[in-house]
Amino acid sequence: MAAGVELGFAAAAGPGGAWRLRSAYFPSKVGGRPAWLGEAGLPGPAALRCGRCQQPCAFLLQLYAPLPDRPDAFHRTLFVFACRGAACYRLPGPRGPLCVFRNQLPRRNDTYPAEPPPEEPPPGLAAAAPPLRLRSGAALCRVCGCLGPRVCGSCRRAAYCGPQHQALDWRRGHRRSCGKHGAGDDSTDAIPEHNEFLFPEYEILIEPEEPEFPADSSVDPGDEQGAVDTSKDPKEQGELGATGSAGEAFQSLDEETLEAMAKHETEEDKIFQTFKERVAAEPEQIIRYCRGGEGPVWVSSENIPDEKDIPNCSCGAKRVFEFQIMPQLLNHLQVDSLGESIDWGTLLVYTCADNCGEGNEYLEEFIWKQDFSAGSI
Repeated sequence: MAAGVELGFAAAAGPGGAWRLRSAYFPSKVGGRPAWLGEAGLPGPAALRCGRCQQPCAFLLQLYAPLPDRPDAFHRTLFVFACRGAACYRLPGPRGPLCVFRNQLPRRNDTYPAEPPPEEPPPGLAAAAPPLRLRSGAALCRVCGCLGPRVCGSCRRAAYCGPQHQALDWRRGHRRSCGKHGAGDDSTDAIPEHNEFLFPEYEILIEPEEPEFPADSSVDPGDEQGAVDTSKDPKEQGELGATGSAGEAFQSLDEETLEAMAKHETEEDKIFQTFKERVAAEPEQIIRYCRGGEGPVWVSSENIPDEKDIPNCSCGAKRVFEFQIMPQLLNHLQVDSLGESIDWGTLLVYTCADNCGEGNEYLEEFIWKQDFSAGSI
C-alpha cells in the first residue's frame, strides 16, 4: 500500500474475472470464500465463531496490504469475518460479531513463486470450482471455505467447519451425491460457487484519495456573490452554501440569535458533517486505508475508543489503526430485510505496530464497531 489515504471500491469480477480472486493472485476482495494467503496455522472453527451467538462467522473481506520495508511481510493480507445474525450487531464496541486475522509471508516461501503472478488467467482457471483443500493438504469446509476438520460420516470425504455447515450442505444436495463417486473423483460432488451463507463476492479496487477541492467548482471566481471564501473552514463553507445568500441572511440576525445558533451546533453535528464531507467526493468507497498515518473518519462522537480500549498485541506491542470499513459496503452485501438487518456506522481495524509473526501463522488482530448516533440517521 502507498503512503497517504487509499480508498477501496467494490467491483463485480464477473465469471471471466473470477480467477483474479484466487489465492495465487493475492487479491483484495469482498465475500465469497476466503482466498487464504499462507497455508499453515489457519484460524480454526472456534476462532471464527461469533462472540455473541457462537454461530460460525462468514468471510466478509480481505485486504492485501504488504509492507515494502519488511522482508517478512512481502506478502501480507488481513481477513475480516462477520456474523450473519443481525441481532448480534445491536451493541457497539470491540469484536462481538466480528473478528480479523493477519497473515504474512516473505517473498521466497513454500507456497508461491518469487516472481509476480501472470496478468492473464491460466487455461481453465476462470471457471474453476472453489478448492476442496489447500495445496498443503488441509481440508476446507464445503460451505464457507474455512478450515474443515469435520468430515461426512458416510463418505468420509466432504469436509466441514462444524455441524451447522454439514447440515446446510446436506440439504443443498450432498445427500444425493454422497458416496456416489470413486476415490479421486470429485466431479459429481463439486462445490457450488455460492450459497446462502456466503456474502456476495466482489473485487476490491484500490485508488489513492485525491486532494480535497472546493465542493462547487462551477462558481465564477470573479462573482463575489457566488464565490465561496476558501479561507473559511469546510464546516463554515457548508453552512454558508446551504443557506444560499448566507451573507445577507446573517446580517439581519442580531448577536443573541447568532450565539444561540452556534450553541445549537453540537459536537455530534461537527463530527458527522466531517464524515459526510470526507466521503462526498467518493461516495462509493467501502475501504479507507492508512496504516499508522491519518486516523479514522468517525461517524459519531459516541463510542470513540480510548487508547486503553485498544488492547496490545499478544507480542506486547501496541496496535495502530490500519484501515476502516465504510457503511457503503452494506449496500453490496444484500443484508437488508423487513426486520432487523446487519448494520454498522464504520468498522475500524487495528494491527500490531511491530507487525510480529514469526512462523507465518494467522494472528488475530483487533476490530472496533462504531454506530451512527440516533440523531444523524
